[in-house]
Amino acid sequence: MAKLIEFDDEARRALERGMNTLADAVRVTLGPKGRNVVLEKQWGAPTITNDGVSIAKE
Repeated sequence: MAKLIEFDDEARRALERGMNTLADAVRVTLGPKGRNVVLEKQWGAPTITNDGVSIAKE
């Protein structure tokens, strides 16, 4: 697959969309009322975590 190269405003918007997607996934785990998240993997049992770093890596 060819790489997509973007410049100026298009690149900034694409980067912002990616950061917002990651922030939305991690946001529910933050704070004292943070919820657990189930990470489904291709092999093995699903993992239940409330660690934002683990979610961001997946």
